[in-house]
Amino acid sequence: MSRTLQGIGVSPGVVSGPVARMAPPAPGPTDTGPAEDVEAETAIATAALAAVGADLEARGRRAGGDAAEVLGAQAMMAGDPALADTVARHIRAGRGAAAALAAAFAEFRAQLEGLGGYLAERVADLDDVRNRAVAAALGVPMPGVPDPGHPFVLVADDLAPADTATLDPEQVLAIVTERGGPTSHTAILAKSLGLPAVVACAAAMSVADGETVLVDGATGAVTLDPTEAELAAGRTRQAARAALLGSATGPGRTADGHPVKLLVNLGAARDLAAAASADSEGVGLFRTEFLFLDRPQAPSVDEQRRAYAAVFEAFAGRTVVVRTLDAGADKPLGFVTLPDEPNPALGVRGLRTARRLPELLEGQLAAVAAAAADGTAEVAVMAPMVSTPAEAADFADRVHRHGLSRAGVMVEVPAAALRAAAVLAGCDFVSLGTNDLSQYTFAADRMAGELAELLDPWQAALLELVRITAAAGRAADKPVGVCGEAASDPLLALVLVGLGVTSLSMAPSMLPEVRAHLAGQTLQQCAELAELALAASDGAAGLAAVRDRLG
Repeated sequence: MSRTLQGIGVSPGVVSGPVARMAPPAPGPTDTGPAEDVEAETAIATAALAAVGADLEARGRRAGGDAAEVLGAQAMMAGDPALADTVARHIRAGRGAAAALAAAFAEFRAQLEGLGGYLAERVADLDDVRNRAVAAALGVPMPGVPDPGHPFVLVADDLAPADTATLDPEQVLAIVTERGGPTSHTAILAKSLGLPAVVACAAAMSVADGETVLVDGATGAVTLDPTEAELAAGRTRQAARAALLGSATGPGRTADGHPVKLLVNLGAARDLAAAASADSEGVGLFRTEFLFLDRPQAPSVDEQRRAYAAVFEAFAGRTVVVRTLDAGADKPLGFVTLPDEPNPALGVRGLRTARRLPELLEGQLAAVAAAAADGTAEVAVMAPMVSTPAEAADFADRVHRHGLSRAGVMVEVPAAALRAAAVLAGCDFVSLGTNDLSQYTFAADRMAGELAELLDPWQAALLELVRITAAAGRAADKPVGVCGEAASDPLLALVLVGLGVTSLSMAPSMLPEVRAHLAGQTLQQCAELAELALAASDGAAGLAAVRDRLG
């Protein structure tokens, strides 16, 4: 008799197949005796970190997309000089290479957990780098994705970005993890790969290898040992979904013709061709960090101009919204961020870095303006981590002085949402970053699986902030977009449009699903769905109410 495990669906699709579980990493080293040769052990540890860094960078280059940025950040962890110094200290104290690596990573892990916020989110990534480095030092293989010789449903306690980014969609049918949340790396990368995925699914690792499961990446249901009737129903749902996706093309519109701009998120130059070929109206979030990461100083204005010009050319005649450098917190840059901030998530990050380094922002705006002048893309620029109307107005003034006509800001801080009317009075548009807005609204680490229900973008408190912002945009006759993960949830997209959002930006793979759902509902029906979600007691109840109304 079948039974169902319930998690959080983070990437839609309905599939069935046999389970293959991810093996846990090998037990860590236990030696505490003296190192026989300090120089030799140091060389082993150094080589292990270098090998891990090189492997992560190579995986990132192969994977592209959001994965490249995530894996690049992990590679930077492996190459951190402070980490190498800590490892060397433990070796001099008598530990062998593998044990010294484990001890050094434990120190760094404790520091990140203590800082909380964005840096605490990096603990899972740090653990993965540790496991790989220790395995390299010991000369043993790092446990990876299983290869049973047939397509399978991958079940894991959690997935490291390095594993998720290199999954083969021909072999992996779906992903189910016990940990993780709706904005975890697993969720983001699964969407980019187009794989159904369920996270925060308790007891998932108790499912035996080879057992057949039916995974619904929209509802979060994982049915164990499904009956033939349940399998048939799953195939019917997936066939209906495929038919729906194939039926809608072109600009986003509701059933009664209300326009909703459907845009893509773009994070690195290597993803440009695929993003430009997607059926979208442009780019709603062009992350510029890829130009600044892993280098000792900022790129020149001319180097930036060339990179931006390539994007504007690929999206000629379409919208491109450029986000200025979002450095700090989980994206520290040696030439920008301070190493000793007590709480980086609440510190100098995003637009706030311009207080200390205004020339960095001025150079970026000059490069964007020069590139925009040579093309036909409709270029807009927005700043991250804006909190006050004064910040928004000052940023817009800087942008306009460079000859760029459209200046906007990210609404990621509750203060900006609550004062959206005043914020919009000083700029041309806003875009809601629901990942950060959710985290700051609920004071909940977005990588903490046990807090996943708080980080559910269906939570009414978050939607209320969206409603306030959208109402301010409507009153000012200015666009209000969403470029966080919430935009890629096809049912939540209906709610967002009902709240007054005018554009949605997402991974290219999610465009057909969102477009098709919008085409099936009128604007009034979307507004009614929004009221249901706002009235719900929590995120799960909101989703259930909307799903029940849609039948």
